[in-house]
Amino acid sequence: MTRIVQVTTQTSGGPAEHAVDVAVGLAARGHDSHVVGPRTPRSDAATAAGVTWHDVPVVSKRDLRGGVASARRLRALRPDVVHLQDRRAGWLGRALAPTLRARQGRTGVVYTLHGVADGLSDLVAGNARAAERRRRDGWYYLTGERAITRWGRGRVVVPSAAVAAYAVEHVGLPPGIVDVVPNGVDPRRFGGHRSTTGDPVAVWVGVLAPVKRVDLLLDAVAAVPRLRLLVVGDGPLRGEVERRCEASDLAGRVELAGWVDDPAASLASADLYALTSDAENCPLSLLEAMATGLPVVATTVGGVPEVVRDGVDGLLCPAGDVGAVAGALGRLTAEPYLRTMFGAAARERILDGYTLDHCVDGLLATYAASRGGA
Repeated sequence: MTRIVQVTTQTSGGPAEHAVDVAVGLAARGHDSHVVGPRTPRSDAATAAGVTWHDVPVVSKRDLRGGVASARRLRALRPDVVHLQDRRAGWLGRALAPTLRARQGRTGVVYTLHGVADGLSDLVAGNARAAERRRRDGWYYLTGERAITRWGRGRVVVPSAAVAAYAVEHVGLPPGIVDVVPNGVDPRRFGGHRSTTGDPVAVWVGVLAPVKRVDLLLDAVAAVPRLRLLVVGDGPLRGEVERRCEASDLAGRVELAGWVDDPAASLASADLYALTSDAENCPLSLLEAMATGLPVVATTVGGVPEVVRDGVDGLLCPAGDVGAVAGALGRLTAEPYLRTMFGAAARERILDGYTLDHCVDGLLATYAASRGGA
């Protein structure tokens, strides 16, 4: 039995969700599966599925106490593989890697690069620049990432080919240590059954942050009569979103659901899924929506075009183009048959290559390579 430890410092968001999914998937395969990190709304379900959870919060880069506690727990566990699931965890685990190997011998160290800093996002094909580029971005996210990867002597998993190219071409990582392993979802958790009545409903899921361009989505929805919008999530732009929703062209058409522990019910209540980000990698919410059987309207950013086939699973639009997004939303609003056809194709797309089993298969290959000294 292989002891595999997922390390996360987040309580919500894509990396935290992914860490839980992977830990549960590994436990189902008979591995000794652990999570080291703060508890999340899914911790109890993960424990019930056979995962051992070690509640060790690390609240910031400067949280020395949390970092030391995580390091001690990892050393005590003597893992065969350590999988680092967010940026703080990545720095901590790779800095600790030589010590782990000294105690265990062949401990594999794997880091998943879930995203790119907003100021560097335009270095990824298809992405727009989501924020002003800061002076520290280069030395922290490029030079620093290259140095800590070399020090940790592990492997880097990237969920999309677009961001893998960024890791090689801009960060400067050797291609031989970078593995593309797309994210995956459990299709049983996100079933294909949906029942809706009345005007069509588009659903959006995520963090209300500038890079997600909910402002663009709201403007696009305002231009499509009959279309309603369900916004699932919260974040720093909540106040701005609330004020925009009070305008006459959107009044009564947008529901702000806030954070939810499990988006499955929200997705099942909608007719289509919208993603209008300026930058992405391989977003879990997109895969979850497609697994639910929702047709997609999305921007052609990062790894999104690797998943969504334009005119098959949904409609793709250039980043930042509110007219194109409004046109795509309007088309799906007006054509229920097209929604049904795209939605069925979207679910099949997930079943064919983006399930949790597909993801775990890829990660196990990376884990084996990481223990072989690659």
